[in-house]
Amino acid sequence: MKPRANRRKKLKVREEVRPESVPFSPYRVFTREEWARLRADTPMTLQSNELEQLSGIIEELSVDEVEQIYLPLSRLLNLYVAAAQKLHSVSSEFLGRKDTKVPFIIGVAGSVAVGKSTTARVLRALLARWPDHPRVDLMTTDGFLFPNAELERRGLMERKGFPESFDTERLLRFLGDVKSGVSSVAAPVYSHFQYDILPGQEVEVHQPDILIIEGLNILQPAEMPKDGSTIPFVSDFIDFSIYIDAHPAVIEKWYLTRFMRLRSTAFRDPGAYFHKYAALAPDEVRRIALKLWREINLKNLEENILPTRRRAQLILQKGESHSVEQAALRKL
Repeated sequence: MKPRANRRKKLKVREEVRPESVPFSPYRVFTREEWARLRADTPMTLQSNELEQLSGIIEELSVDEVEQIYLPLSRLLNLYVAAAQKLHSVSSEFLGRKDTKVPFIIGVAGSVAVGKSTTARVLRALLARWPDHPRVDLMTTDGFLFPNAELERRGLMERKGFPESFDTERLLRFLGDVKSGVSSVAAPVYSHFQYDILPGQEVEVHQPDILIIEGLNILQPAEMPKDGSTIPFVSDFIDFSIYIDAHPAVIEKWYLTRFMRLRSTAFRDPGAYFHKYAALAPDEVRRIALKLWREINLKNLEENILPTRRRAQLILQKGESHSVEQAALRKL
């Protein structure tokens, strides 16, 4: 969609219109066109072949989507990072010490199959091209799931992806070390192919300028202790949070499409955890996928993920075509 000719015209920001009986909204809402104009003069730094590599299994990333949605977002995040770096420098000066570099952490949350991974990959590619923060790492909280054997022992295999299926204590230690400026912090590795943690394998984070962490439940608060003692949340370590949103019925279609595509590709490998589905008739596989969605993933979305949406600083609302149609930015 072409930008309007008069770039100097002041952008009119719409706020959610609500009856007086409804609580005040903390968000400013932008249409796609309004959000796209916030790109200003941010240059397009990705090539067409890179867009192909960054696209998801069923989500083809377009030039328009990057230019109208992700370039404005990368500009906003660049400003946030610069402000955080300046604040850290001022605090260090006040305390009379020289602290080590502290990474700026961006959290990307949302349902299974909503496109979190694609968003995280695009942001990593764009943010790494800004001169002030060239080192950008990407992590997924999948690595902090308990191994399947432990999930089986706890009776949680049917609740994989729910908050209780994660080793939250280990995830908090990881984030705490990253935010403390530890030179090298290791995290476990998860394989979607094997549907399990890979024993003995780790990925290390070495003091990046920015760390993007993507996961289902990163915005979920823990139960508050009645005695008022300190208890950390994963979101305590996140400097800027993004929630990728879409109507559950739309996400269901995406989940089924992705599952069927994997059936004809990755699932055909005998080593794949879901290889058994490759030999089944398409209608049977679709029935199984729908059951998995409705009994596990939709339930997790409704009970645990969707309630955290308004804890995010930015909500990106997608339509059926995977394109972002609206952005809601929390007011400062």
